[in-house]
Amino acid sequence: MGDNKSKKGAGDRNKVSATEKYEIQYFKDKLGVTGQAVAGAIRATGSNDRKVLTDYLKNKKK
Repeated sequence: MGDNKSKKGAGDRNKVSATEKYEIQYFKDKLGVTGQAVAGAIRATGSNDRKVLTDYLKNKKK
């Protein structure tokens, strides 16, 4: 199911949709990781919350 672009709010800004290529692209460019790493982080954490994913990927890079 795609992102409902008419619903814009804090809840939507805090999530990364794995089905929206532009969201994956932005997130991977911001963190300097691959799209595969972002998808793997979503699977590994079971979450699409930006903060959870950012923390996971930063700790994984160490």
